[in-house]
Amino acid sequence: MWQPVLMISGYFISVLGLAMLIPAGVDIYYTGVNWSYFVTASIVALFIGVSLFLANNNKINNISLQQGYLLTCCSWFSVAILAAVPFVLYGTPLSDAVFEAASGISTTGATIYKNVEILPKSLLLWRAILHGLGGIGIVIFAIALLPFLGIGGMQIFQRENSDVNEKFMPKISYIAKRIILVYLLLMFSCLFSLKMAGMGWFDAVCQSLSTIATGGFSTKNASIGAFNSSTIEWVIILFMFLGAIPLTFYHSLLATRNIHSLRSAQVGAFIKVLGCYIALMTIWLWSNDFYDFFTALRMASFNIISIVTTTGFVTADYLKWGVFAGTVFIVFALTGGCTGSTSGSIKIFRWQVVWAQIKKTFISILEPNRMVPLRVGQSNISWDVAYSILIFLAVYTFTVAFITIIVSICGYDFLTSFSAVIACMTNSGPGIGNIIGPTGNYASLSDTVKYILAITMIIGRLEVMTVLVVFTKNFWK
Repeated sequence: MWQPVLMISGYFISVLGLAMLIPAGVDIYYTGVNWSYFVTASIVALFIGVSLFLANNNKINNISLQQGYLLTCCSWFSVAILAAVPFVLYGTPLSDAVFEAASGISTTGATIYKNVEILPKSLLLWRAILHGLGGIGIVIFAIALLPFLGIGGMQIFQRENSDVNEKFMPKISYIAKRIILVYLLLMFSCLFSLKMAGMGWFDAVCQSLSTIATGGFSTKNASIGAFNSSTIEWVIILFMFLGAIPLTFYHSLLATRNIHSLRSAQVGAFIKVLGCYIALMTIWLWSNDFYDFFTALRMASFNIISIVTTTGFVTADYLKWGVFAGTVFIVFALTGGCTGSTSGSIKIFRWQVVWAQIKKTFISILEPNRMVPLRVGQSNISWDVAYSILIFLAVYTFTVAFITIIVSICGYDFLTSFSAVIACMTNSGPGIGNIIGPTGNYASLSDTVKYILAITMIIGRLEVMTVLVVFTKNFWK
């Protein structure tokens, strides 16, 4: 079981090690002070990665379902740990470094740094690169570059990408390459748009990586609000939204011109939900005299799209908008983007299935003998899919409750504990309260809680079940 897992994990780690050379080169260009941290970390990662790859190198004809789960877990956790090495060498405490690296690779965007503006450009870029790798999914990235292994890979793709209801492309390598192409096109479009909007090249690179990955790491303490530009905000609003759309949707739409697929139904529902949320918050801000109407619309649009897509950028402290705003932002974080996108949380498709099941149940109560199909858009949903989603929501809720209790035992109040777990589990970043709110950070939390939340981010990124199933008795039979 372990040979393909270790071999491919070694390849992923090697990719990470090569990526570390990018901020090293940037540091040489700007200051020439901190490049050795990244070169050292790169050597460590490449040594481990290449050793694992060569020691277990063998042609693989197939990967079992168990190996797919195990590979996904091993690769994500090992990459998160090794990605922390540059932070440690820079002088960041180990718990903080692991937290920051896990936040980056899981595209959560929660940070332990109180003042990111004093960090060297190489470290700021490394945080953004981690978002980029996490956003595309390092597993998908590697599959596209490993055709020589002869791996079908659909099991890995299913663990990494929850959008498995339609296999509109026959080969996983073909899927992965198209996903990467779409991802890069979105990223470069965002980059040049931000530059045209007045942002400097370095800030634009970092912000574009974070935006398309729906991550949230910024180069400024005040996040996007520091740029004080409505044009920049609207550009990021657009690309946060585009990043929360299934990456396969773009290719499917251009290739088939089919607007009636399950993906389109999901995208349509996502747009409607965002519209309702934004309208509600705009009316709240305007009617309570927080802003004039158009400013309220911009503020509501940016911060709601940011939290729903689990990006985590902010332009204002929305906790100052009243208790109502602080409460509904938790609901917004639990909504999520589309399956098959870079966003986290529960995902809109699952909520569509739950809503369809609720409607079906009410009809069945009134008309017990009527056969009512379970439909999302124009597609029929099987009972197996609906059942798996209900189980997922139950496990998700239980996991949030369990980790919240653990964090509370460590001495934190319920609001801080619950919102921190929600923020990390949904990969949205900012929490609720004075400590970890939109203008706060996670620096003051204990080392134990930082490790717990770092694990929570990876669990949330892999959608809970992928990680928890590895710890069941039947998995190892």
